[in-house]
Amino acid sequence: MELQNCTRVKEFIFLGLTQNQDLSLVLFLFLLLVYVTALLGNLLIMATVTCESRLHTPMYFLLRNLSLADICFSSITAPKALVDLLSQRKTISFNGCFTQMFFFHLIGGVDVFSLSVMALDRYVAICKPLRYVTIMSRGRCIGLIVAVWVGGFVHSIVQISLLLTLPFCGPNVLDTFYCDVPQVLNLACTDIFMLELLMISNNGMITTLWFFFLLVSYMVILLEVRSQAGEGRRKAISTCTSHITVVTLHFGPCIYVYARPFTALPMDKAISVTFTVISPLLNPFIYTLRNQEMKSAMRTLMRRLMPSPRV
Repeated sequence: MELQNCTRVKEFIFLGLTQNQDLSLVLFLFLLLVYVTALLGNLLIMATVTCESRLHTPMYFLLRNLSLADICFSSITAPKALVDLLSQRKTISFNGCFTQMFFFHLIGGVDVFSLSVMALDRYVAICKPLRYVTIMSRGRCIGLIVAVWVGGFVHSIVQISLLLTLPFCGPNVLDTFYCDVPQVLNLACTDIFMLELLMISNNGMITTLWFFFLLVSYMVILLEVRSQAGEGRRKAISTCTSHITVVTLHFGPCIYVYARPFTALPMDKAISVTFTVISPLLNPFIYTLRNQEMKSAMRTLMRRLMPSPRV
């Protein structure tokens, strides 16, 4: 078929997480529980940081932005995946697929840049404590948040612009439960070798290098912490450990998906579920379980919202 006579597909068909109806129901209940818990956990963090004046600091300001991004990120894929688990025919329109990819990479980019800004915040707080208030002023924090979202937008629009130039004549079957660059790119009716190489360089290699840069940054911070003593040292180590855990949980699946040739592997769907749904659930728990200040603020907020009945 010549490309000029190519008729573009109108929809894509998902094979979904499973074809087994009984397993579909189990997965539906599991994903619903995880998704709702992730929403509530991140909403609780946002409400606590907003309502508790003692948390009006750059670190928690940035954490609130990350929680907002996590809510958006899981909501891009989870609702559609839940509906499809109960449906016989799992489809998404061509425009719907590209819209989902746009927001997926927009928020994914915001997550990556947010984690980077949070690493910068911890570096300044621990390595330059006397200048922390000046460097991480409220105006600068707002500027960093704006830059994070602009960076996510630019990253996403580049991905979508490259894909929109390709002809999609069929087949239109995606062996996944959401639209993403690797799967959709493989359906293009043209040679994709150079574009795939470009995507791997743009997404995979940069993500891998960024991940190691962040790890080195936290290693530098932890080495600096060794010179401190007492409660400040314990708090700094606990905070950095939480950040390193979240960075690893986010970047690990990213590297697996984007830093290799775009061919399907048996672990792809499990990694995708971890990436899109499980990670946004774990982030609130990781940031709060070892953070006494956050837990205390949450208890205060709960008492304020649900006062004890008077005798």
